Amino acid sequence: MKQLVRNVKIIGTGSYVPETIYTNEYLETILHTNADWIFENLGIKERRIADDTEATSDLAWKAGERAISNAGLTKDDIDLIIVATATPDRLAPSTACIVQDKLQAYNAAAFDISAVCSGFLFGMSVASQYVASGVYDNVLIIGADTFSKITDWTRRDAVFFGDGAGAAVISHCKDDGGFLAYRLYSDGRGKENFTIPGGGSEFPATSETLDEKKHFFQMNGSAVYETATKVLPKAIMQVLEDTGLSIDDIDLMVPHQPSIKILQKTAEIIGLPFEKVMTNMDKYANTSGGTLPILLDELHRAGKIKKGNIILFAAVGSGWTYGASIIRWM
Repeated sequence: MKQLVRNVKIIGTGSYVPETIYTNEYLETILHTNADWIFENLGIKERRIADDTEATSDLAWKAGERAISNAGLTKDDIDLIIVATATPDRLAPSTACIVQDKLQAYNAAAFDISAVCSGFLFGMSVASQYVASGVYDNVLIIGADTFSKITDWTRRDAVFFGDGAGAAVISHCKDDGGFLAYRLYSDGRGKENFTIPGGGSEFPATSETLDEKKHFFQMNGSAVYETATKVLPKAIMQVLEDTGLSIDDIDLMVPHQPSIKILQKTAEIIGLPFEKVMTNMDKYANTSGGTLPILLDELHRAGKIKKGNIILFAAVGSGWTYGASIIRWM
């Protein structure tokens, strides 16, 4: 791995989830599903749902504000804002620009990243390069999604997703720690296995695309499972090799929250005791770009991450996109 100019670390975290809760039992009343099956197979008990007045930028703004405060900074200290989302407020401008305005962080450049459930991991990698090279000192990276806005609530796969946002401030450090390695991958051959076909240049919005429900997400659940349990171990073993660490050196794994079955199988393959795999999908389901940073913020604020801990990040998303990273917490 190329030597970084400056070491890079996370100095603050934040998160926000909407107040409305849809339990598995509630979903039993509106679609053909089973509450026990959802929990046993997906690990989900409930999910948060944004109301009609909440856009993705609202969740992102609140999470970002909390991360800046937790870092001990002000909005004027932020040099760059990156928002990872698959559910932007608008096709233009970027959700990051809308968040910048809501934060009044006008010193910051702003742009979006689209890697769906891997978005926050990809965003951390981009942010790290800016900080490591000395271009920027403080980068706010936010993962935020409101998949409830693009969910067909008559389909059984409506049970998978919830809404939420998480954020982190990435800065430089003099200590011998911080981010140790990244590995990012993409495979466009998987594009049809999780997609939102309508609304872009391929299928612009028409009465036909609305009738055909092309503006809702479409997912091949079995393909997601098969791919995730194949590519996550690949990415994880590569970052371990890059750092010269073994799986026994990992103190905590902070992964995207696709399903409990995917995480259990991944842990089995890589030989990591499952008690080291952190989860919160029981409370929030899969919040896509928000999953990893929401979980990270919960662990950070609960004091479950200690200085010197070796933390493994991993995620897989539509595209396919996937990857892993290792950080020594400072």
